[in-house]
Amino acid sequence: MLGFLRRRKLRRLRHNMDEILIMHIGDTPESVYRFLERLIDELQPDVIIHTGDLVDNVKLERRPELKPAYEAGLRKLARILKGSGAKLYIVPGNEDCKKLLQEFFGDNVVEPGSIVEIEGKTFALGHSWRDVANKEADFKLYGHNFKVIPSGLNAVLGINFIFLPSGRTVRVDYPVGTDTARGYRLWRGL
Repeated sequence: MLGFLRRRKLRRLRHNMDEILIMHIGDTPESVYRFLERLIDELQPDVIIHTGDLVDNVKLERRPELKPAYEAGLRKLARILKGSGAKLYIVPGNEDCKKLLQEFFGDNVVEPGSIVEIEGKTFALGHSWRDVANKEADFKLYGHNFKVIPSGLNAVLGINFIFLPSGRTVRVDYPVGTDTARGYRLWRGL
């Protein structure tokens, strides 16, 4: 119910506010791609930032033989993100193949720890909280685990929407089962 109310609030804000909308996602298994596509179609973010592990159901770091499955998933997500018309920033995660990210996203790939400016606000972009913790920025965007840091927005905990220039944020939950698709519950024995 809470997710529905947040999405309704977000739709209302998007409709009533004349601001730039940034969508921050990360650690996305293929099972959430359709959900993301619907959110993108509905809200039409101006900027999309992905903070790594684009095909998070494929653990490429530990299972490099799964590269064809990773590439197939990456192709699906690239179609969605590039088709959105939004400005893209893609941060490589530990489960990503940087060469394939460059192939699919080109100049939109930025190094972990990069600082970008959007509408007069600074954003530190990283895959892990360690990439951004000591950076001077208005917003620190990351994912990878459940750690929360000051001025940080963690994409593992939900999809973050940031309105600029106001700086207002709204978090929308991923669909039920996302953590299982990421493999979190299996690894932690929950």
